[in-house]
Amino acid sequence: MKSYDIAVIKGDGIGPEIVDEAIKVLDAVSKKENFGLNYKEFLMGGCAYEAVGTPIPDITIEGCKVSDAVLFGSIGGYKWDNLPREMKPESGLLKLRKELGLFANLRPVSVFDELIEASSMKAEVIKGVDLLVVRELTGGIYFGEPRVNDGQRAYNTMVYTRDEIIRIAKVAFESAMKRRKKVCSVDKANVLEVSRLWRAVVEEVAVDYPEVELTHMFVDNASMQLVRDPKQFDVILTGNIFGDILSDEASMMTGSIGLLPSSSIGGIVGLYEPIHGSAPDIAGQGIANPLATILSASMMLRFSLGETKAADIIDDTIKDVLHDGYRTPDLAKYHAKEVCSTSEIGSIIAQRILRA
Repeated sequence: MKSYDIAVIKGDGIGPEIVDEAIKVLDAVSKKENFGLNYKEFLMGGCAYEAVGTPIPDITIEGCKVSDAVLFGSIGGYKWDNLPREMKPESGLLKLRKELGLFANLRPVSVFDELIEASSMKAEVIKGVDLLVVRELTGGIYFGEPRVNDGQRAYNTMVYTRDEIIRIAKVAFESAMKRRKKVCSVDKANVLEVSRLWRAVVEEVAVDYPEVELTHMFVDNASMQLVRDPKQFDVILTGNIFGDILSDEASMMTGSIGLLPSSSIGGIVGLYEPIHGSAPDIAGQGIANPLATILSASMMLRFSLGETKAADIIDDTIKDVLHDGYRTPDLAKYHAKEVCSTSEIGSIIAQRILRA
């Protein structure tokens, strides 16, 4: 029987709750499809800072490097807001991405028909939306040096190299080849030198993908187009900060940020996580939506472990459960047959997988 080693980082806030449900579903589908999953838990985030004085201990980094994939929940919370930047929970995640070489963040956005009314956008605008945001993850303004804040003056530096742009562009074009063969590269080339280089290099890469239609869009226009006509997009390619903002904007088409998964790939091992934060205000109440984490686990099976059938089973089961009216509290007012706790919705999905 095939077996895989999975590094598990539950993190802070609702992280432990939602990861537990993803593991419950993974255990069900691995039993169904006859492969093994060996979990080893590691600390990162505020919980790591409190336990060992750093947001990411070396043992976590090394443990992730020798695993087949990393399943991650969420980090952060109000109680750590006043820590020095290098000690904040988020610094742990940035360091892990850098150490693992995870330069490409993939954020799929699709709208479940059963939840169209959950979105603040018109049904006719979002019905059938199926797009992928490919975000560069280890460069740009989040990592650029120098960075200064002396209390009177502050600045950050946005830097991208040709090689960094080439490798993320290739991910976008390869993804588009498996989809509808359209890439929209988002930048700010009318005012930023970095974006001018970005646009020129993306055009160079496009030559190797003649079947893919390449368009360019300024980020301010892209943010408007996402809410005006999101179905025009197939693959959105963009840098770190623009991708961070645009993918969160796109998430609201689905009606809940608790529905969107993501994968970070390109390096030593892939990392899979929901796009939302740690939601400390609802932690421990059993009302968090674990579907984004469960869908992230499905992406892990698909992209890192090659267990495509198991991933399809999870995706199809989630659709069936939503179709039958099971909802977490964030979606309770949208045709709910039964409102479920975090644990209950995970159990329903796992049980259906085992019974099928």
